Amino acid sequence: MKNLNSTLIAAAAYMLCACAPETPDTKAGAPENSADVTVFTGGPIYTGVDGAPRAEAVAVSGGEILAVGTRALVIEGAGENPEIIELNGAAMFPGFTDAHAHMIGIGMRELTLNLDAVGSIEELVSIIAENVETAGDGETVYGRGWIETGWPEGRMPTRDDLDPVSGDTPVIIVRADGHALVANSAALEAAGIDDATPDPDGGKIERDEAGRATGILIDAAMAPARNLIAAPSDARKRDAFEMASDVYAAHGWTGLHNMSVDPANLELMETLADSGDVGIRVYNAIDQSGLDALAAGGPRQSLNGRVITRAMKLYVDGALGSRGAALSEPYSDRPDTRGLLLMNEDEAAALFDKAAAAGVQVATHAIGDRGNTLVLDWYADAFSRNQDTDDLRWRIEHAQILHVEDIPRFAELDVIASMQPSHAIGDLFFAPDRLGDDRLDGAYAWRSLIDAGAIIAAGSDAPVERGEPLIEFYAAVARRGLDGTQTDEWRPGEAVTREEALKMFTLWPAYASFQEGLLGTIEPGKRADFTVFSKDIMSVPESEILSAEPVMTVVDGEIVFRTED
Repeated sequence: MKNLNSTLIAAAAYMLCACAPETPDTKAGAPENSADVTVFTGGPIYTGVDGAPRAEAVAVSGGEILAVGTRALVIEGAGENPEIIELNGAAMFPGFTDAHAHMIGIGMRELTLNLDAVGSIEELVSIIAENVETAGDGETVYGRGWIETGWPEGRMPTRDDLDPVSGDTPVIIVRADGHALVANSAALEAAGIDDATPDPDGGKIERDEAGRATGILIDAAMAPARNLIAAPSDARKRDAFEMASDVYAAHGWTGLHNMSVDPANLELMETLADSGDVGIRVYNAIDQSGLDALAAGGPRQSLNGRVITRAMKLYVDGALGSRGAALSEPYSDRPDTRGLLLMNEDEAAALFDKAAAAGVQVATHAIGDRGNTLVLDWYADAFSRNQDTDDLRWRIEHAQILHVEDIPRFAELDVIASMQPSHAIGDLFFAPDRLGDDRLDGAYAWRSLIDAGAIIAAGSDAPVERGEPLIEFYAAVARRGLDGTQTDEWRPGEAVTREEALKMFTLWPAYASFQEGLLGTIEPGKRADFTVFSKDIMSVPESEILSAEPVMTVVDGEIVFRTED
């Protein structure tokens, strides 16, 4: 057997002379047995490395990338009997990572009543009727995923829609964004909510002109109704995490940043990762109830390193669709409201100082322009109070509607914008009505943020959105609806290049999780995480991106998803 090091040194010299800048330099450590080497080749390979974006082959051993370069030289350097995995023309990329998702919600969406395909109130009512018929005594019918913005009725459902088919069975259906729900009369009664119940801080009970509760509950007002839904058992949680991992691997994701995690679920996730039942990478941002333990114990991870916890998730406002996002000026289509604030400055300061002192990453949900301004202000104050800390990499989750003057502040403060491109191509069907034209200048402003020097870690917010990387990539580069819709109101100039979009789903999520030394590009020494699509999404027409399919997902050199062909 040839010595792998000597062969790869020769390969590197060859590539520097004959292939630069198309192929990165090749370095490697020799495995003990060349039979342990796997070579991926036979399709375009996008490395994500500036100056060396393309390669023909990648050699992997022990979950680590050994060599990247031309097919002939990488195979020659891999020894006598490497395993050759032919891509058959499919395109390989660094592992795509969803930088904002809710893992247990993704799994539960598959295990409970999934309403994301519902196209009207009429269809929704029919589905609820069927589920009420099969519900057991005392059982609450629960579903999630509906979104009314494209429905012919042009409104949210109410208790009056649900009551005729539900009777005494409590029904609770949660909007896709998770910031609003509709409860029927039986559920409102069981939750102790009536027409005289006051709005809680950070929440709203929607009422009609006569002051009668409609069944629509926003943000903090949802809590009493949510309490009617039985907490999932440990077995159910296990099923949900395993299902989410399988679904995400099949979509082409090699990992996700898991938001608003219940600290009680950390040990279960770590156990599932170590046993191989959860095969993708998971980077956890716990809810604030776990801050003390995380601050005291420091970052934690599973034995195999695939589940890492070192961040905390907070909320400053609600969602645009349910008019809970905090705006500086009233909503254009509802002048009586500017949205909701879910946290005040004193609360934020106490949490931020504790997190900064312990090196805990903070990820704060902010959607409205007022919400984003406040978080940037509060972050700046926290940084000035904690000047002995560095490299905190704090994030704003969503950053959807920004004052134009706030856009440069992300780079100035080293704050990461964690954004979900599919939100734009869904919301822009109704955002002009909510915001008016002027505020659209700072809406879903990917191009402006990148031009100002900010890093965007892109994701999907599943189960709020479908959670498919090809939809997210398409949204980022095309900035069109899935049906091709685009108007001047959509601000087409805020689209990004494909090279930037690739970073948004690979290198920048790696940076946003402190893992850029291990993940995010295909180069020697990094972990062998790859996403393979049936089409070259870097070169096909925009309209063809959505017709590509995930065909292989690789984590630590292990194929965790592969199509039959």
